[in-house]
Amino acid sequence: MSHSHRRTRRRWRPNIQTKTYYVPSEGRRVTLRVSAKGIKVIDRDGIDAVLARIRRQGGKI
Repeated sequence: MSHSHRRTRRRWRPNIQTKTYYVPSEGRRVTLRVSAKGIKVIDRDGIDAVLARIRRQGGKI
């Protein structure tokens, strides 16, 4: 609650970025809307592994 006692709910929104990744196994670029945490996961696991996981879950790329 603020000093003036206003009771407005704060909204927490994810840090969504539009990123384009080159996928060497497919020979093309893929544009994804990912959060900052998602960018770190792609950097850690690799774009091929992340795309395979998205496709396994039924996502469209």
